[in-house]
Amino acid sequence: MHYNTALRSYSAKRLEEIESADILVGIPCYNNESTIEHVVQMLTHGLAKHYKQRRSVIFIADGGSTDDTREVAKEFQIKPWQEKVVSIYRGPAGKGTALRSIFEAATRLQTEACVVVDSDLRSITPDWIYYLLDPVLERGYQFVAPVYVRHKYDGTITNNIVYNLTRALYGKRIRQPIGGDFALSRDITKFFTEQDVWETDVARFGIDIWMTTSAITANYRICQSNLGVKIHDAKDPSTHLGPMFRQVLWTVFSLMETNESFWKKITGSEPVETFGFEGTMEPEPIKVNLEALVEHFKVGFSQFSALWKDIFSEETFEAIQESASLDTENFTLPSEAWVKLVYELAATFHRWKVNRNKLIDVMTPLYYARVASFVRQTLDMTSEEAESVVEEVAEEFEEQKGYLIDLWDSGTP
Repeated sequence: MHYNTALRSYSAKRLEEIESADILVGIPCYNNESTIEHVVQMLTHGLAKHYKQRRSVIFIADGGSTDDTREVAKEFQIKPWQEKVVSIYRGPAGKGTALRSIFEAATRLQTEACVVVDSDLRSITPDWIYYLLDPVLERGYQFVAPVYVRHKYDGTITNNIVYNLTRALYGKRIRQPIGGDFALSRDITKFFTEQDVWETDVARFGIDIWMTTSAITANYRICQSNLGVKIHDAKDPSTHLGPMFRQVLWTVFSLMETNESFWKKITGSEPVETFGFEGTMEPEPIKVNLEALVEHFKVGFSQFSALWKDIFSEETFEAIQESASLDTENFTLPSEAWVKLVYELAATFHRWKVNRNKLIDVMTPLYYARVASFVRQTLDMTSEEAESVVEEVAEEFEEQKGYLIDLWDSGTP
């Protein structure tokens, strides 16, 4: 079935009644009854504190929650001069369709700026609204990505692969390319609604990285805003993050094909301007089961090593084999091997036209190995110190980019 809009008729009618607004704040949600009230409360306070003179709408885009998320959102009283719309989006299930409905709502209301925040945030404050909106409303930026003070083991997919690839491929040091909280100007919001992506797997599984990548390749003005500490329903990478890793990686590799002519021309990277919260704090610790990570990798090695030997260069496979022989105490998968491994995998994905999901599946144990190696290396570091390790690996991705291009063009590791 083809959907030409993600808005149901009652939501569209409600927007028609509101007519226009300056600011729309969207919250994509699904079964978040325990956190949604707090998020809405912080948003209504933030809008009242910083943007009382502007017409604001809070738009809840729900995926058909089976708990009381919508009821809780409806019942919470916002400031009387603000508007609230609680809607169920229509279209393929997932965050992509939720965002499509939010962007369509913002476009219909001709808002100056649109903000999106996650529905499971515990650390959101009223000032987040200002941190995200100010660069759009006062400084002429068109896409504002978030920066968080995060625990060193929160965001392992970003720290070990997505930040590195975004920076090395597209030349912008956007620290959180898949952060769930961001702001957009009117023109990029409209641009996103017009893209032919909303009923594809990219929208279902990788909408955040698609937006960041599209903002760069379409040359919109991008900045970051520091939101301070992020506390949400964090997940232990040894148990929860396999499916998300596969989805994000599949999208990143697919986008590499779409944007090949853009990223091949880029060398090096540049920082993007950063605004927002100033200061440091040590976030809540996240427990990681190191033994489980190493065990997942070793089980993967026993299952897939024959295939890995086919896919990877001799040198890379030897490094993987070496890691598989180590116990938890001494475990490492060196960053140089990791960079080559990711680049060889990207080139293989490019070459394989069928069974690509299978290829990503067999990669997951190698991701566990890299996370285990990162955890071992940073055990005694603060989160701030661990950041320097992330930066070193990112530089390595940049330095090895020529290797990727050679592989991509020749087709063999």
